[in-house]
Amino acid sequence: MPSFDIVSQVNSMEIENGVNIAKKELANRFDFKGSKAEIALDKNEIKLSADDAFKIKALAEIVLGKLARRNISLKSIEQKEPDVSPLGHARQVILIKQGIETPVAKEIAAFIRGLGLKVWHCSSKTSATDRQRGDIWSAPAKRSEDGALATQANSWRHEPNRCRATLATALQNHRRQLSTQRSSGRTR
Repeated sequence: MPSFDIVSQVNSMEIENGVNIAKKELANRFDFKGSKAEIALDKNEIKLSADDAFKIKALAEIVLGKLARRNISLKSIEQKEPDVSPLGHARQVILIKQGIETPVAKEIAAFIRGLGLKVWHCSSKTSATDRQRGDIWSAPAKRSEDGALATQANSWRHEPNRCRATLATALQNHRRQLSTQRSSGRTR
């Protein structure tokens, strides 16, 4: 019986690389020379601190730009509001989302059930199975286009090479359908 898991994971090495590149840029930027600006990475959060609100905003743009270049989906990142002290010093926390929360998992499960597949949720992943191979290959592609969370389909069981190739084809077909719908909607 073919099956797959839908997860939301971010590669921690890519986050670390992106933060290190942002630190190097921070050291070289002329507008941060002589200021106390800092980027710190803890487990699933990036802590920013700077002299004022303007610099904290620029620092956040640097970090988010570097993470985006490392192919980390910005759907997996949550920016908290900057805390500005009365003296002007500012701090901000950027959270990295790992795993699928229960309300989002219920939404994904309802979507996949609508495709006629069996679904169950276990801690940080949602799994789906089907007796036939037909619609199971296109389910992750359809879900990844419109989701508010960056999800990946992994742990393909039962002919994994065919699954990945068919998933890529299904994703291309779904993108073509979306682009034709968008283009026909614009001309009307």
